Amino acid sequence: MSAVRQEKRGLAQGRTWVLIVLTLVYTFNHVDRQILITVIEPIKAEFGLSDEQIGILTGLAFAALYATLGIPVAMWADRGNRRNIITLALTIWSGMTALTGLAQNFVHLFLARMGVGIGESGGTPPATSMIADLYPPQQRAFALGVYTTGIGFGIMIGYILGAFVYAQFGWRAAFFAAGIPGLLLALLVRFTVKEPVRGFSDDFNSSEDAPGFGETLKFMLSQQSYMLILLGCLMICISANAFVAFTSSYLQRTFDVTVADVSLPLGLLIGGVGGLGAMVLGALCDRLSAKDLRWRPWMVAACSAAALPFAWMMLSARSVEMAYLWNIVPSFVGLIYASIAYTATQELVKVRMRSVAAAFTLFSLTLIGIGGGPWIAGRISDMFLAAGNPAPLASALKVILGFNAASIICLALAGRTYRADVARAAAKSVA
Repeated sequence: MSAVRQEKRGLAQGRTWVLIVLTLVYTFNHVDRQILITVIEPIKAEFGLSDEQIGILTGLAFAALYATLGIPVAMWADRGNRRNIITLALTIWSGMTALTGLAQNFVHLFLARMGVGIGESGGTPPATSMIADLYPPQQRAFALGVYTTGIGFGIMIGYILGAFVYAQFGWRAAFFAAGIPGLLLALLVRFTVKEPVRGFSDDFNSSEDAPGFGETLKFMLSQQSYMLILLGCLMICISANAFVAFTSSYLQRTFDVTVADVSLPLGLLIGGVGGLGAMVLGALCDRLSAKDLRWRPWMVAACSAAALPFAWMMLSARSVEMAYLWNIVPSFVGLIYASIAYTATQELVKVRMRSVAAAFTLFSLTLIGIGGGPWIAGRISDMFLAAGNPAPLASALKVILGFNAASIICLALAGRTYRADVARAAAKSVA
């Protein structure tokens, strides 16, 4: 048995551990984001922030550098050791999360969140590229669905950990509790994860030089299904992140409940139910896509359509208990768009383009979705408040649901060329 074949066999046997560790890293990624959202109402009260400023802190402050640096980091990942890049990135964002607890004003918070964004820019592109190398196309949506559960579990832990530490020690201690363990996880990544062979799951070892950013971008833009999926997922991302940023605030303001009251139910809904949905729907997507690849975008379109009426009813609920009940379906389907976006990105480009393609997707989702969603919702809420609307935040979130409706059209249309575009990318890869 050749040395390369032995290496591939070892990587196949150890890929479950790699997936678990990378999912844990992604979980910490979202714990560090969620902590701010969990304790944002006490911070708002202490610093006298507006909803627009909350939107900037929870979105744009983080997203600007996160999105911008993601592409050069991904180009590095397509050429260098992805495990080491993730280790460095995790160390940076965990340290900056802990430093957020020392903030004394809005500017300090803004700068600290920018630091978190710098670190987290090196997390997802190399991780999704590694997973695509370890798992073949027929298992890829499930594997990336497992990875995407890190979003849900991170949100859940962020809610629960943030509420508990805040109740005992105040909001500043919550950032220390979230950031410091990530430094230990960085050591686990560095010393237990192996760098996989590029192209391993596609049955060939890609040894050609990685193409430049311009060539990669040109190829992605020529893939019609990729552009439609990206546009559809962008609109879902805007809505999803607006709701992640403001659902807790909406419940606290509407039903006169506290941080501690809402954190456990929302953590279980968004994290537990959402994480379960990502795995179940990812596996279902793989099963359906084995028969017809068009189910990649169609699955997200169906989930977006299913979430709409339930999200509207949550915002119209007469009690906090009914709000939780209506939120079950949106929570269950809420993460699938991210895993399918990553899956499509990996399938619609050449092997040596994967990290850059993932970074471009992440750049778009982050800058427009994560950065824009909370800011847009906060801005609309402040406008409704100035106009005398008795429920400005709920009204703003209802407006945001229009993005979900528009996404369905884009994702449905993406199915028309998805199969042909995947075949084109595969043919290019082995040329």
